[in-house]
Amino acid sequence: MLGTLCGGNPPAALLFDLDGTLVDSAPDLAAAVDITLQAMGYPAAGESRVRLWIGNGATMLVRRALAYATGCAETAVDAALHQQALDLFFEHYQNLCCRASRLYAGTLEALEVLHHRGIGLACVTNKPARFTHQLLDYLAIGHLFGAVVSGDTLAVKKPDPAPLQLAATTLGHGMEECVMVGDSSTDVDAARNAGIGAIAVNYGYSRGRAADQLGADWVIGDLRQLLA
Repeated sequence: MLGTLCGGNPPAALLFDLDGTLVDSAPDLAAAVDITLQAMGYPAAGESRVRLWIGNGATMLVRRALAYATGCAETAVDAALHQQALDLFFEHYQNLCCRASRLYAGTLEALEVLHHRGIGLACVTNKPARFTHQLLDYLAIGHLFGAVVSGDTLAVKKPDPAPLQLAATTLGHGMEECVMVGDSSTDVDAARNAGIGAIAVNYGYSRGRAADQLGADWVIGDLRQLLA
């Protein structure tokens, strides 16, 4: 299947989402969210609920947490309250992001084999850069990526195509040679907006949507399927 996603040719580069695709980071994200909420006088949300909020970057994660805590719509969250919570979240996540986060089974093997085969690898995430690099270093996979584009690298995030385009340019490939691999509609929509193929994993954080409903070209349950 992989060989059919670039006009019948194997892709020269694969662009990977981070949270929910390469790494299960929900335990640490949830811990930071819960500490933040409790510090502001709200009850903890719990990991199972936080898992449904991940996928659009820290700003949206915290907005969703506040909407839950205050019982309002996401769009109605007070701006000053949101900024206060976001600052607290960043402070706590800085200390928590490398405690319980773990690579999904098969991730390291898949990345190492793809890298050995000469396929360009990029990490394209909505996570802020300081946490992206901290996590990649902790997981010892940062050296495998020829490009890393984080949520604050540009003025826009996925599903805007610009982060994918920057990753491709950094790798030295045209967009037509690239395929996006992710776990959510944010990733699939970014791929579509960039005019490239999309692969969805059937685990991770898809906000309750089944992977086969995301509109991807191929759904896989293990990154090692990319090696076939």
